[in-house]
Amino acid sequence: MMKDRHISLAHGNGGRFMRDLIDDIFARHLANPSLNVGLDAAPIDIAPGMQAVITTDGFTVTPLEFPGGDIGSLAVHGTVNDLAVSGAAPLFLTLSAIIEEGLEIALLDRIVGSLATAARAADVRVVAGDTKVVPRGEGGGLYLTTTGLGQRAPDCRLGIEAIRENDVILVSGPVGDHGIAIMLARGEFELTGSVVSDCAAVTPFTLPLATHPAVRFMRDPTRGGLATVAHEIAQATSMDVYLSERQIPVRDSVRSVCEILGYDPYYLACEGRVVAVAAPDAVEGILASWRRLPGGKDARAIGNLRKGRGHVILETAIGGERLLDELEDDPLPRIC
Repeated sequence: MMKDRHISLAHGNGGRFMRDLIDDIFARHLANPSLNVGLDAAPIDIAPGMQAVITTDGFTVTPLEFPGGDIGSLAVHGTVNDLAVSGAAPLFLTLSAIIEEGLEIALLDRIVGSLATAARAADVRVVAGDTKVVPRGEGGGLYLTTTGLGQRAPDCRLGIEAIRENDVILVSGPVGDHGIAIMLARGEFELTGSVVSDCAAVTPFTLPLATHPAVRFMRDPTRGGLATVAHEIAQATSMDVYLSERQIPVRDSVRSVCEILGYDPYYLACEGRVVAVAAPDAVEGILASWRRLPGGKDARAIGNLRKGRGHVILETAIGGERLLDELEDDPLPRIC
């Protein structure tokens, strides 16, 4: 059981405290054969030869608009991507908006317009919704909650349980962009830069791989970033996840900000990247296909799975090794 008496921001960062919260409260009360708290989106068999996949997510970000996106496009991409990495083609969304009294109508209009544009680009339709207004001072301007419904082939076998020793870990592009873009947009550290969020739909990367026999698992590294996905894999498989610092793509601008402020880019959220695990003999083909896509030119193989005790180990650029601990304190709250 949770030892904490009150909720902290760390309970929402994707790391150990959030897992304890989900396991000890939500999963304990809501347990049923269809609930799997380890999934981004849950498959539901609704008819022979057709498997629906459903997911839901909440979005809270400060500021509401940032370089590369806003809370509206973020809500669409975040929900679509949870379906996409589960092997599903996204179809429909529902939208709930909690609006704080005093929000500028022009700002709300821009955000909803951006949400609609992102939905059209991702080929999904918003088919139902709800709005609530809360008194001034009782919200963060605007919170959005979306539910997504998609469809995938019944022979899709993606799952963390399919991962095998010596499998290779891939990432579709540079990590940490979203987290640093949000931080710079807040202007809290008197830093400026040109970092743009990677907020985008990942369906072009995932749909061709949904039934690929050599692809074991896919995840979008949002809260907690790449390191948290690596810990999820290590804990589920009891193998060691080895990551290569030389191979993980991080933009120079992102790395520079991290060095100045003491952040680790491997723990920063991405909103348009895919982490995949695949059999070694399929890696070059997958990377070649990803690199042909917009936003995929920096796709890399960044590590592998080895026998061990469930650790995440970074092989450093100077030839050493260091453990990547599981995320506890959240360096950047309200980022997605």
